[in-house]
Amino acid sequence: MKNHWDMIVPCTLIIGLLAFSQAANPCCSNPCQNRGVCMTTGFDRYECDCTRTGFYGENCTTPEFLSWLKLTLKPTPNTVHYILTHFKGVWNIINSIPFFRDSIMRYVLTSRSHLIDSPPTYNSQYGYKNWEAYSNLSFYTRALPPVALDCPTPMGVKGKKELPDSAVVVEKFLLRKKFIPDPQGTNMMFTFFAQHFTHQFFKTDHHKGPAFTKALGHGVDLNHVYGETLDRQLKLRLRTDGKLKYQMIDGEMYPPTVKDTQAEMMYPPHVPEHLQFSVGNEVFGLVPGLMMYATIWLREHNRVCDILKQVHPEWNDEQLFQTTRLILIGETIKIVVEDYVQQLSGYYFKLKFDPELLFNQQFQYQNRIAAEFNTLYHWHPLLPDSFQIHDQEYTFQQFLYNNSIMVEHGLSHMVKSFSKQIAGRVAGGKNVPFAVQKVAKASIDQSRQMRYQSLNEYRKRFLLKPFKSFEELTGKSYSF
Repeated sequence: MKNHWDMIVPCTLIIGLLAFSQAANPCCSNPCQNRGVCMTTGFDRYECDCTRTGFYGENCTTPEFLSWLKLTLKPTPNTVHYILTHFKGVWNIINSIPFFRDSIMRYVLTSRSHLIDSPPTYNSQYGYKNWEAYSNLSFYTRALPPVALDCPTPMGVKGKKELPDSAVVVEKFLLRKKFIPDPQGTNMMFTFFAQHFTHQFFKTDHHKGPAFTKALGHGVDLNHVYGETLDRQLKLRLRTDGKLKYQMIDGEMYPPTVKDTQAEMMYPPHVPEHLQFSVGNEVFGLVPGLMMYATIWLREHNRVCDILKQVHPEWNDEQLFQTTRLILIGETIKIVVEDYVQQLSGYYFKLKFDPELLFNQQFQYQNRIAAEFNTLYHWHPLLPDSFQIHDQEYTFQQFLYNNSIMVEHGLSHMVKSFSKQIAGRVAGGKNVPFAVQKVAKASIDQSRQMRYQSLNEYRKRFLLKPFKSFEELTGKSYSF
């Protein structure tokens, strides 16, 4: 028989190795503060890289003098928000003085851009700096690296090892019991603009997974109007006077049909051929609200072409088309900044789109869409329980893939009706319509698959104070 020490020593080594292999990554606790980068040095130690953070020390918690001075004098984000959303009389005076308005807007643009890493640092495959995260445009970028796979909990070291069932989360926290109107009076025109506008850069590749985008670009290029590929663009173009193809119905301009363009769209079999409108994005036949905006931009493109043709009769089709596209991109950004973001902000300060404000500034013009941004834009609480158009009410089921609504009512009646109908409240819980509960569940599931860090880590990343409790976040007490 073997000596008992011969058995004990190997067993001890095996147990030690198992314990060693299961030791938590020391960066799982997010020890580095103030945007410091955590790097492991061995299996149980870490170092914080505080380069260019304005802080130093073991965990980047000690401010340098200029950082201390800035922290001491600079108002908190909450204070800034309060100032911008109050004192209307003062802001009216500031808005009327171009020098002050331009100076504040320039600061808004540069300060916001400095919050974002440029060039991009992470993607869902890499939680450390690397060339792939910068160069591979098929990935969404990441504001924060994913939680490491070897962390003891989905949030790193805090929270439960098993997250609650996503269907239960949707039912208990998100599903609407009663429609809650948006307190800022946001209307349905805003809702469909948000959905239409963001489809040019939120194009998750569901075959590869939520970390990937099918979009060829990451910015505002109006590919949802003109098509993402040259082949689709050429199918949608009239090839005369720079215009896009169209059809006239009862004296009004509408998009052409799929039969006329051969540009594929996603329609179920029951949609009649004459109502299968063909536009830049293949999914815009889903709801009439999206097709409404597609029709608006079609009419605007052809209107601008007519004006340019009068001013420049010597220009050929290509120059008229390309110049018109640039003009519509400018129009879109102006609407986004001065109307869309203005409504979101609730500010009394009037935001302004003027590219010349940044001509003498250090500013990164290259854009990358973040995975977190894609997730946050699931604003389905904006949707009402039904859609009011002119003198009729439509349920979700009646609304889907029903372009006949726009043709029957006319574009002007749709715009007037959606301008009057108030959207739902986005913030807070229990405001997701029952009709889109599967989308809400899928968003949670994908977020977990992406291994996002906790809300508090993102708050710290963007210079906000972390919440001390779930009740502080919601104002309510919940339990499973």
